[in-house]
Amino acid sequence: MGLMDWLSLLHPFLAVGFVFPFLGIVLSRAWKTRERRLEVNAQQKSKIPPVVGQEHVQSGKVFAGSVVSLALVGLAYPIFDNIFSKNLWQSNSFQVIFIVLMFIFTIACLVLLYRAQPARWRAIFATLTGMGVVILGCQDGVFRRTNEWYWSHYYYGVTAALLMIFSLAIIADIYRDRSQKWRTAHVALNVFATLLFLGQGFTGSRDLLEIPLSWQKPYIYSCDYVNLTCPKP
Repeated sequence: MGLMDWLSLLHPFLAVGFVFPFLGIVLSRAWKTRERRLEVNAQQKSKIPPVVGQEHVQSGKVFAGSVVSLALVGLAYPIFDNIFSKNLWQSNSFQVIFIVLMFIFTIACLVLLYRAQPARWRAIFATLTGMGVVILGCQDGVFRRTNEWYWSHYYYGVTAALLMIFSLAIIADIYRDRSQKWRTAHVALNVFATLLFLGQGFTGSRDLLEIPLSWQKPYIYSCDYVNLTCPKP
């Protein structure tokens, strides 16, 4: 394995080693928070400590940021691999500069989203962060599997990242809204996001089997993917 092959494992390593375990922590604290709220509403004495709600919020913030960061790492590898393999700096330096600036812009907007307090600024930075993720995902080199979008690792991942950005933007509104509409939307969207994360485990494992090592690419990419045949060596 060459350097680029090792770098291709950074995204799945971070997902398996850090992000997915954190998903279990967030779900566990979310369930305990719900149980405590139901017990308190029923005027029962709960054994679950009140701090569990704040722990859920804090772990949820970290998890949401980790998912968006993981998506950026997953996009960075194929984008820069394409830049180096095609020597785009020589043929289209403007595109390379634009991509680098877009990564910096998206990361900066994510950081500002964490710091923003007024609803207007949270909406602005959430929109800009989401736009950055989508624009980077449209760059050359990213394997999108558009013809099979319904089980594409790319589309699952980008959708999950956008849902996490939305979750970060509405945290303050959840606790201010007495009608519970924001809380209901938060629960529904994050149940859907959890299903996407489960799908990511399957589609990511499948894509690792399909991505060849750098020295194998010329042969593998000469195969006929319609008739499932490869040229004889």
